[in-house]
Amino acid sequence: MQKFILFIKQFIDFFRKHGDTDRSLMDKLRDKYRLVVMNDDTFEEVTSLKLTPLAVYITVSSLIVGTAILVTMLIIWTPLKRYIPGYGDFKRDSEIAMLTSKVTALEDEIQATRAYSDNIRKILAGDVSGMTKDDVEKQGQSDEPADSLIKDIDRIPEDDQMRTAVEKGAFTSDPNAVAQASVQSFAPRDIPLEHQFFIPPVSGDVTAGFDLNKSHFGIDVSAAKNTAIKAAADGVVISAGYTVETGYSIAIQHPNNVVTMYKHNSVILKQAGASVKAGEAIAIIGNSGENTSGPHLHFELWHKGRPVNPNDFINFR
Repeated sequence: MQKFILFIKQFIDFFRKHGDTDRSLMDKLRDKYRLVVMNDDTFEEVTSLKLTPLAVYITVSSLIVGTAILVTMLIIWTPLKRYIPGYGDFKRDSEIAMLTSKVTALEDEIQATRAYSDNIRKILAGDVSGMTKDDVEKQGQSDEPADSLIKDIDRIPEDDQMRTAVEKGAFTSDPNAVAQASVQSFAPRDIPLEHQFFIPPVSGDVTAGFDLNKSHFGIDVSAAKNTAIKAAADGVVISAGYTVETGYSIAIQHPNNVVTMYKHNSVILKQAGASVKAGEAIAIIGNSGENTSGPHLHFELWHKGRPVNPNDFINFR
């Protein structure tokens, strides 16, 4: 570009030196000249072309501008832009964004798997502890404070089997004894499910039954607002959190390969790793999550990795 500007200046200076100094620059640029092509040996005129400095300037400028426009169009609308360092590729950027989201999802899944493995380890080792007051306040997600919700919940007494065990001194304040009892309580057994005792998490009407064909692996039980949800049996919380579909949910691992799940809660009163007793309040009835149409508890009962109908083993009336 600098060479072109220098050429224009020399071109103008030439006409200033050889032209009439009284005439304006525009008049000088309109002077007509003849460009002649001659045979160097015979001096025969081969061709000639009439030119003006203004026409030469306009032609050269038009060629430069046209070339710039053509190159820009080629870069924008053809794959040539891929060969320009630093030029973005929208398709490639979208692919990178998609891969990044997949990696993030895999990382979350790995973390969840690790948390589940840690919970299983705690179950086997008896390294479990209950929630503190601060943990309850963090988990509470309702409009009312966590303290007021817990205050309204009366302590739910354990079942007869638990009361008998307490009276016999099976439970003690010694941490080592508690840990040993926890390991023994979760030791592998082969007790049929119909011989195990469960208490109803809530009492109410069953609004939706167990249906494997519709992927409804539990039952829906309606209950009043702020009703306490109780643990169906002794166990350890292996999952407690929020999902888009099921809202605030909690899962408990029980002895004899039994897992219970409590979904669509408004408040979670326990955290993962906490030990619970049968009849202990673990959550508050709610309507959280997308797959819900009113305050109720979605309760699932799993045995040896398979869902079973809770109505066959628990009376919700």
